[in-house]
Amino acid sequence: MRITYRIILVLFFLFFTSVMYLTFVGIETDRFNKQIYKKINELNSDIKVDLKKIKLVLDPTNFNFNIKTLGPKIKSRNQKIELESIKTQVSLYSIIKNNFSLKNIEISTKSLEIKKVISFIRSINKSSKLLILETFIKKGYLIADIKLKFDENGKIKDNYNIDGFVKDGKIALFEKHRFEKINFIFNLENDKTLIKDLKFKYNELDLEITKLNLRNTDSGIIFNGELNNKNLIIDDKIISYFIENKNLNIKKIDFNSNSQFSFKLDKKFKFRDFKLKSNIELNQASILTNLGIIKDIFPKIKEQIEFSNHELELDYYKDEFQLKGKGNILIQNNKDLINYTLEKKGKNFNFETEIKVKDNPVFINYLNFRKNENSVLNIKLKGSKKQNEETRINYLHIEDKNNQFLFNEIFLDKNNKLIKLKKVKLDYIDIEEQKNDIEIINEKNNYILLGKTFNANKLIDDLIDSEDESNFNFFKDKFNLKINIDKVRLDKNYSIDSLNGYLNFSDNDLINANLIGSYSKDQKIKFTINSKNDQKITTFYSDHASPFVQRYKFIKGFNEGSLDFNSSKVGDKTNSNLRIYDFKLQEVPVLTKLLTLASLQGIADLLSGEGIRFNEFEMKFNNRGSLITIEEIYGIGPAISILMEGYIEKNKLVSLRGTLVPATTINKVISSIPLVGQILVGSKTGEGVFGVSFKIKGPPKKLETSVNPIKTLTPRFITRTLEKLKKN
Repeated sequence: MRITYRIILVLFFLFFTSVMYLTFVGIETDRFNKQIYKKINELNSDIKVDLKKIKLVLDPTNFNFNIKTLGPKIKSRNQKIELESIKTQVSLYSIIKNNFSLKNIEISTKSLEIKKVISFIRSINKSSKLLILETFIKKGYLIADIKLKFDENGKIKDNYNIDGFVKDGKIALFEKHRFEKINFIFNLENDKTLIKDLKFKYNELDLEITKLNLRNTDSGIIFNGELNNKNLIIDDKIISYFIENKNLNIKKIDFNSNSQFSFKLDKKFKFRDFKLKSNIELNQASILTNLGIIKDIFPKIKEQIEFSNHELELDYYKDEFQLKGKGNILIQNNKDLINYTLEKKGKNFNFETEIKVKDNPVFINYLNFRKNENSVLNIKLKGSKKQNEETRINYLHIEDKNNQFLFNEIFLDKNNKLIKLKKVKLDYIDIEEQKNDIEIINEKNNYILLGKTFNANKLIDDLIDSEDESNFNFFKDKFNLKINIDKVRLDKNYSIDSLNGYLNFSDNDLINANLIGSYSKDQKIKFTINSKNDQKITTFYSDHASPFVQRYKFIKGFNEGSLDFNSSKVGDKTNSNLRIYDFKLQEVPVLTKLLTLASLQGIADLLSGEGIRFNEFEMKFNNRGSLITIEEIYGIGPAISILMEGYIEKNKLVSLRGTLVPATTINKVISSIPLVGQILVGSKTGEGVFGVSFKIKGPPKKLETSVNPIKTLTPRFITRTLEKLKKN
């Protein structure tokens, strides 16, 4: 009994010692190598494994042996991968029964070149996708721990797990887009992939994606992740890869962002269903712009517009997005506040913005309005635009405490020409400190301009000075405007009461017009245009000529007089006749120079002093393109008469010639004509001097003048003088 007890005790000790040894030390053997070779061969016959001795460690609690081998090599054709270790578990029962069965396998890799790993996989699986992937990937290293589980039939279960990280990766998708220094941690479970702490350099730009999830589906791979970047600076070189717009040149963007995004990569490696939701802190953005309309409104505009301290919310899905933002904008000398919403849905682009302009000027040229730099002006704009189609302005409101410019329901075509509008109301004080109160309303596409007061001084200057008809090229289709304004101011001295009538436009050409107003009870102003067939006849009459003539820079001190103008246009040629009656001139530099050169100093002094009176001035001329041909200019007065002809090429050349004669000489010559002279002039002859002929020629700013005395007046001069004298 005692011996049996001792034997049992020894056996137990040996068993316990063996179990402890196997559990904590284990044994090395190559007994299972063939079984492992066979098992891997069953999985894929192209894969060969080079194993060293295997170490077995007992797991007594699960009745398994943990099997581990160090430094194994996996081969497939000409490709080879060196591993750190392979681990697996074999049940104790299967070893006793000599029925080798793997439950799972764990593979730990060394640092492997990613391109070699892809090449190895391609040697097993001839996939075109892997070939494309191998082409894109230029560099990178991979370390991974792979856990595989097998079912009862030895097949890999779907619940595999791969952990690892990628270091110093490099991908070149296209020539302009380079991804370098790619580092991230990853985890793969069946059809799901989690990537964390993804850091990479895109075209010298450091980016970070905190989390990225990938999920395999039958149609492709679905990506979603979180993007978090601070103090990210994008220069114009990177921006040019994505934006090519000659009118919008972004120089630099400095921002922080927190974003969530998702997209699908289909089986043909095409991006689908991109979605982005982002909160952005825009520290600074610099934009160069050459938009002329902005320069017209903001007179002190800088070449570079600066945005700073903006809070942005961006939602983007497929081809639709919404952007909301607010912050500072530096357009001129001081910062202004702006908030805005931009939205794209399908082919519709919606926009809404408000700018508070405080310490900067605003200039509306056509309305002769300038904001005081110390006041606050709100500019509100809301509208929409269809792709390659019309633009709708729901409203454009420009307001401060003293001024209002309200534009509602304006429709513009793709060339920004006016299709129609609903209402315009203007209530403001202009640069000349004049009150303006008018509105335009639409009644069944017939427009009515009405109001109490309007200062037309600047508008008349623009019409006279304009050399480019496109400056008034506003309308797309026919546009009929009925006018009824109580008082229209022409300049500081003249105003019109009760201006009434209509204007009809077609193809941006004023084809019919009839406007009439009054300076007083007996003094009128009238403007008409009548178009019929290919002819357009224009007439303009004003009992006061000064509000219009004195605007020409080469005439100063024009007083009194009335004006009568008419023209006839056929095709591209216009024949015109201008008459001005009973007026006085105080200063005309060219005429003064002529009188001085002709030694008519007394008349020259009179012109620059009290002024010279003319009974009548008549000018017959025609226009064709940029050429004005002056058939005749004839002026007659108590002191002097002048006859002139020539031509003018706008901004290029002036060529005029004529005859200038003092009134005494005219009387003397005409009185010498038998019978006619006695009837028209009487016996008065006067002393006087001989007249002169003259020539004026050269560029507008470098005119050269020459004069020659004449002893005999031309028959034409005498004839024209007789015609005028007969009328008088």
